[in-house]
Amino acid sequence: MLPQAQAADRAARESYGRLLSVLVARTHDIAASQDALGYAFARALERWPADGIPSEPDAWLLSTARHRKLDAWRHTRVQNEATQTLMLLAGEFDEARTHSAPLADERLRLLFVCAHPAIDARARAPLMLQTVLGIDAARMAGAFLTSPAALSQRLLQAKARIRSAEISFDTPQPHDLPHRLREVLDCIHAAYGSGWDDVDGADALPRGLTAEAIDLCRVLCRLMPHEPEPLGLLALMLFGDARLASRRSATGAYVPLDQQDITRWNHELLAEAEHHLRQAATLGSLGTYQLKARIQSAHCERRAGAPVPPETLVSLYQSLLALRPSIGAQVSLACALADARGPETGLQALDAMTPDEVANYQPFWAARAHLLAAGGARAAARKAYDRAIGLSSSAVVRAYLNAKSQRL
Repeated sequence: MLPQAQAADRAARESYGRLLSVLVARTHDIAASQDALGYAFARALERWPADGIPSEPDAWLLSTARHRKLDAWRHTRVQNEATQTLMLLAGEFDEARTHSAPLADERLRLLFVCAHPAIDARARAPLMLQTVLGIDAARMAGAFLTSPAALSQRLLQAKARIRSAEISFDTPQPHDLPHRLREVLDCIHAAYGSGWDDVDGADALPRGLTAEAIDLCRVLCRLMPHEPEPLGLLALMLFGDARLASRRSATGAYVPLDQQDITRWNHELLAEAEHHLRQAATLGSLGTYQLKARIQSAHCERRAGAPVPPETLVSLYQSLLALRPSIGAQVSLACALADARGPETGLQALDAMTPDEVANYQPFWAARAHLLAAGGARAAARKAYDRAIGLSSSAVVRAYLNAKSQRL
């Protein structure tokens, strides 16, 4: 790939959310802003190889997208002349900021806007992920237990609602931020998870999303220093990042957490995660992300030569479910119960879950297969492994599960 094309590709991955945040802030039209920004990236691929990479690629892309929107308005005559003039004046201000400072706060501002109570609650998190981080509906659908078509329709309706209701894109007032915080944290965590789940490591976008999610959370911690949950989420993501190098073997095979080589863990990141977790504890309010981070901290005690205490994990997962029930936490609790009290107890917990909720939930079937195998039910375990393999989108995870099934 030519250096100019590589620069355009890098800008698309690293700057999309920041630039879209600026465009949307002035027009309240997410769909039109996405179209204009897409046009700008296409023009970059056409022009940069011939003209050279501009000294300020983000400013070039922002200016091209903004003029594209203005041309569309003039063509449709939807906007009046005064609005177009204001857009141009705002553009000069925004381009100056693009030259002088990072736009992380713009991304956060748009995340809080997308958490507006006037927007359908089911659309808020996917709207944030698509708008600010550029994740498409096909990639997100599984995380929200729905189809790409249904999620796309939900997003279209949310964007139309923002436009028709003229929802303000000004930074929410300080008293509004805590009420919208959980959904913003959920979005950042989902973005991190999108990259973390890419065990194959073949796609550059998810790898970039993990770094961007951590960056956003650091900014959020500075923005809301007296809120414990952003610190809990930051600790949780750093625990995960610290183990990144150990998730694959020397031959590229998937390695589960309890079999990872702890010498390959990043101990500086682990220490930073523990620091943020302790800092959150001093703020006097326990939340779900702090509990999830405590669970990861317990797993990481292996580096000190201490086994993971099974009953401690059971207690932590029970507390997590009491605060915020979820399918993932229920499956994890079942696994913790199996480790502490035997596979039959874990299977009973899995059997108590609603069948429709877990029918297409891959971790449920992987856990069920493991516990059935541990209990000696080999035929049933192989069927569960087949189901888990069929639901997995990762080649290395499928290979790992298939090997476990074959050993039965």
